[in-house]
Amino acid sequence: MAAKRGSRRRVAPAMIRLDDASERLWDAELPDVARALLSSAVLCFAAKGFHATTTRDITTKIGVSPGALYVHFESKEEVLYEIVRVGHTRVLEDLRRLPADEDARGYLCGVVATFVAWHARHHTVGRVCQYELGALSPEHYDKILALRGEINNIFREAIHRRVGDARISDAPASDAKVAPVSDGDVNAIARAILSLGVDLVRWYRLEGTDTPSALGEFYADLAIRMTESGRAPGPTE
Repeated sequence: MAAKRGSRRRVAPAMIRLDDASERLWDAELPDVARALLSSAVLCFAAKGFHATTTRDITTKIGVSPGALYVHFESKEEVLYEIVRVGHTRVLEDLRRLPADEDARGYLCGVVATFVAWHARHHTVGRVCQYELGALSPEHYDKILALRGEINNIFREAIHRRVGDARISDAPASDAKVAPVSDGDVNAIARAILSLGVDLVRWYRLEGTDTPSALGEFYADLAIRMTESGRAPGPTE
């Protein structure tokens, strides 16, 4: 969590607007300067990577001295951790808001659509969250892994429910051979869907033809297809 030490003097930071409005993700109780530093760091880390970014790069964008960063954060690594922590936390919060009592198909669609739309809408923060994990300290890395584990569990549970439901509702005619999705496939399906969802941060741009919502719905449909029972060919086919 960001250190809150209080500034010796008030500084009016330059406003940083990320192309995906991710500056709205930061904790509201953080001072304006701290939130501006986070937004600036997102742009720097996404463009140059964590190791190639200096504290001066981050602070120059908002018109404060390099020392101002250490008023609000212990280190450049803590700035990265705060960005990654907030990104994962916000995704998890959105997934937990979904009605868990919805039917299995609808719930899986909601989980996938929410996850994908979030990463499209906040693709710049998402890019930092996915590609700069290796720069975190071991302690911070373990905390992020725990958050990712919670997200993975939501996906696995949604897929388990859908697979169980599909075995009944998608059952073919009695004379057809069935290749059902096995329990062993659930983890593989979860990894595939999650990988598709996070990979879009590499190429997605808001000015493109697909809106975040439309992309979420498309990926949700792919997820449903992945969890449908298949038909194995008969001996004469």
